[in-house]
Amino acid sequence: MKEIKINEIEGFKIGSAQDVQAATGCTVILCEEGAVAAVDVRGSAPATRETAILRPVNTMDRIHAVMLSGGSAFGLDAASGAMAYLEERGIGFPMDNLTIPLVCAASLYDLAVGDPFVRPDKAMGYLACQNAGNGPVEEGNAGAGTGASVGKFFGTDRMMKSGLGTCAAQVGSLKCGVIVAVNALGDILDADTGQPVAGILNPEGTALDNTLRLMYEEIDRPRDLFKGNTTIGCVLTNAKLTKTQATALASLTHNGMARTIRPVHTSVDGDSIFIMSYGEEEAAPDALGALAAEMMGRAINRAVRAAKSAYGLICAGDLRQAQVSAKWIEKE
Repeated sequence: MKEIKINEIEGFKIGSAQDVQAATGCTVILCEEGAVAAVDVRGSAPATRETAILRPVNTMDRIHAVMLSGGSAFGLDAASGAMAYLEERGIGFPMDNLTIPLVCAASLYDLAVGDPFVRPDKAMGYLACQNAGNGPVEEGNAGAGTGASVGKFFGTDRMMKSGLGTCAAQVGSLKCGVIVAVNALGDILDADTGQPVAGILNPEGTALDNTLRLMYEEIDRPRDLFKGNTTIGCVLTNAKLTKTQATALASLTHNGMARTIRPVHTSVDGDSIFIMSYGEEEAAPDALGALAAEMMGRAINRAVRAAKSAYGLICAGDLRQAQVSAKWIEKE
């Protein structure tokens, strides 16, 4: 297995647009030829669009784009921008004298970070499509990850900055990659070591606390949890898949979330994973599932490590640097 860039997976274009001041944005994955697609929604509070068409029993077997956005349910409007962009170029399913693109979407809640009255809309979604290409994908405070955060069991006071992450690999001729916007209630763990990377801060804001420990301490006192969460992502692959196989792959990819987000799939997260398959490479289902889960875990780690401190929220890199500096001062 060798690491590759996600833009090396042929058939896809990725683009982002954001309003940095308002702390929101969107990221689109285009497949102009049409991709076999699926989705698996595990969190109990999703904001999604056009997921019903992805059920294996339903007629359409290909889609043309997935839009990931901030803005909660308002942000689903960004998908309309992708539809307009694709329609103008004659991309979609021909119906009488029309061309109808199929665009699926999911949104995360970032309205508590920036300006809650500015959300990804049709214009921003269209711009993301204009920005889409095969070049490097910006991570961290970009696209759907612009206003993302983690560690929100006690609300906004002790949370940290997160963002957008990618990871991809090639095994033989098979390619698989993940793009994910990480906006979890819980903490983020290193995919290899299980050690905490980002999440809820201690009361002083000087070190990481432990969300699960805090939850267990209040297990007999149900808390009204902060509802501004949800991690959303998409797997891209050149494996030849049916809708049923893609659905199974989406399910297996959630193992990567479970490995790196703790807790995950809560009642106030809308964690959703899309699959987009464009290619003819044969793949053993279990091996591809394990690879996709690994890519998801590593992309989640990259999302928090690439994030920069913003909007009054500290990022993992700055927290670590502050801790190192504090230890050095103590030595002196």
